[in-house]
Amino acid sequence: MLLPGLAAKIVEEVKKVMNEDVIVVTPDGTIIASTDDSRMGSFHEGAKIASSEKRKIIISKEDEQILTGVKAGINLPVFFQGEVAGVIGITGIPEKISPFGEVVRKMTELLVNENYYSEQLNWEARTREAFVFDWIQLKEWTPAFKNRAHLLNIDLTIQRLAAIAAVPDEGIEHRSISSVIHTWQNSHPDDLLVQWGTNRIVLFLHCTDLSYTKNRIASFHHYLEEEFRTEILIGAGKSVRPARIADSYQQAERALLSHKPLTQRIVYDEDLTVEMLLSEVSLKTKEEYIERTISPLLAEGDLFTTLQTLFENNHSLKKTAEALPVHINTLHYRLKKIEEVTGLNPSRLNDALILYLAVLLMDKQPK
Repeated sequence: MLLPGLAAKIVEEVKKVMNEDVIVVTPDGTIIASTDDSRMGSFHEGAKIASSEKRKIIISKEDEQILTGVKAGINLPVFFQGEVAGVIGITGIPEKISPFGEVVRKMTELLVNENYYSEQLNWEARTREAFVFDWIQLKEWTPAFKNRAHLLNIDLTIQRLAAIAAVPDEGIEHRSISSVIHTWQNSHPDDLLVQWGTNRIVLFLHCTDLSYTKNRIASFHHYLEEEFRTEILIGAGKSVRPARIADSYQQAERALLSHKPLTQRIVYDEDLTVEMLLSEVSLKTKEEYIERTISPLLAEGDLFTTLQTLFENNHSLKKTAEALPVHINTLHYRLKKIEEVTGLNPSRLNDALILYLAVLLMDKQPK
């Protein structure tokens, strides 16, 4: 049966191509959408007849006096999977509006089918999301969990790798992400993709050898950037047995948070070093470390930017000056000022390490 939300959408679409009054009626004769608000909820006997007899009913001026709730026009049953889902009523002189009737019916049936399959895809996506959440959280697989995997056609015997893609929020619609996931999933049935939150896509990739896996992730990354027309960040964990997928997911999350701006858009957890240590440090400790080291620089935007740029350019003064861009003498002045403000000299190895860790923490915890 047609639901009120879809019925209202149908009326809006029909109004774009016709000036006549339009109603959408349930098979039992209740008007659930209308260009005339006063008819909402009322009974329409002509539509009920059209539904029960599964044929077009023409309402004449004389019928207005006989049938309950009708106006001159036509009533067209809308079919879905062989059954009447509802009735479209168009008010007007039957001879004039009948040529448009079949067009309106076909358009309505297309909308009904589109809505049905959209709902099916949404239901499947939500089911997969719930399954993935349980897969990451469960310590042991229950018989019910294994049965859900079987129903969803998810193979729990193959090696997999977790990868997380972060899609920028700006200009990206929910249905776009769903469509992108659906297209990739159809082309790669062994992979498992779900939308995670508002702007992340989690991929559980079927792994074979390392070279093949990295090529597949690169292809997935290229596919996402082509579809969304923007830069996409991906963090990837290690290939694991299905029972250890939570480990790979946590690694992928750590890798995603450890990307280096402007240089890396795909980060593998196996390539991380110091980032592994920083990910284990509590937020309170990170805040205290920044407070003890570079917090005085945060009020001096130029000094903090200078320090950041220095590390991004591997401590090359020439490249740092060009990147800022400032004269080399200005750079020397700023580095001296950094030492005065923080008590740490960026030219000394031990102090540079302390400052570098602080800058890394600021990159990952900007608040």
